[in-house]
Amino acid sequence: PAARLAKRLASVTPYDLENVFFATGGSTAVDSALRFVMFYNNVLGRPEKKHIISRQNAYHGSTYLSAAVSGKPRDKNWLDTRLDTVHFISSPNPYRRPDGMSVDAFRDSLIKELEDKILEVGPDRVGAFIAEPILASGGVIVPPEGYQAACLEVCHRYDVIYISDEVVTGFGRLGHWYASETVFDISPDILISAKGLTSGYVPLAATVISNRLIDDISNSVEKSAVFSNGFTYSGHPVACAAALANMDLIESEGLLENARELGPYMQAKLQTLAELPIVGDVRGMGLMACLECVASQESKQPLTLDYEVGHRIDKHCQELGLLVRPLINMCVMSPPLCITAEQIDDMVRILREGISRTMDDLEKEGIATFH
Repeated sequence: PAARLAKRLASVTPYDLENVFFATGGSTAVDSALRFVMFYNNVLGRPEKKHIISRQNAYHGSTYLSAAVSGKPRDKNWLDTRLDTVHFISSPNPYRRPDGMSVDAFRDSLIKELEDKILEVGPDRVGAFIAEPILASGGVIVPPEGYQAACLEVCHRYDVIYISDEVVTGFGRLGHWYASETVFDISPDILISAKGLTSGYVPLAATVISNRLIDDISNSVEKSAVFSNGFTYSGHPVACAAALANMDLIESEGLLENARELGPYMQAKLQTLAELPIVGDVRGMGLMACLECVASQESKQPLTLDYEVGHRIDKHCQELGLLVRPLINMCVMSPPLCITAEQIDDMVRILREGISRTMDDLEKEGIATFH
């Protein structure tokens, strides 16, 4: 099953990404990618080229290396992570861009920041840039249009490996097997997938590496070099069989097409909630979205006791038959790929009621005033 799955994955990945390494989850797949970057540069005689650039609000996992490149401070409370070779640049969140700055100018400033960081650390020391196409756990942050392609261009200009973490955006969430090429027009050097690979039923992840990187190693003088990175359950036959069956179902049930069709419908319906005074931003793409709640739409000021707002909304929605993911003062939604338009209507209706009840609670408790 592992060989068949590797061949099938290679057929749906962008460009020359054809070398598949299986792991058991997104965290270990990210770890494998980062370890490969170190291995690659060691083999090529560049032992100093090990530094990694990531972004604030990014999430890449909970193992030691993957946690180190994650940029959510609350995930690191009370935990030690390696910081000496990890560097962070700004979150590409258009909603939180400086006042008076256009989205295009914001994008350009982000690209300059990436290049400046590479130059600051040193192109001979920066090994990789790791990025989710959309920052999922950070609040479904959709970067400005053209951001991903511009980042890739900067990386290749300075011989920096581009790692695209598609643990969330891959396997249908944006209506395609992978979003890097079809949605964001990039062909990364390393691609990571997990979650949707088996629809979450069995633990499995994949780190897919480009032919270019493998060829560089094959053509190096270090003919005895071996990427000694393996897990007991790498390529487990049951997990790989589940992934193959999952891909069969996604194809036979037309789930990619359903996501492409209903993604824009869901985004449009959710935008109607922007009229509620507590809702500062409604953002997303495909079948993933986030509502960010604020004390004031004008100032974008976060709510007092914002730890509770997302949980309050989630609690009310649960009582009404809907589960949302509360993230501090945000509500994140990633519905199943088989969702219908009628179910989206129900979701938005319940979410509106849950938010309205939360607004009433906050006013009664004297925390905020919305009316």
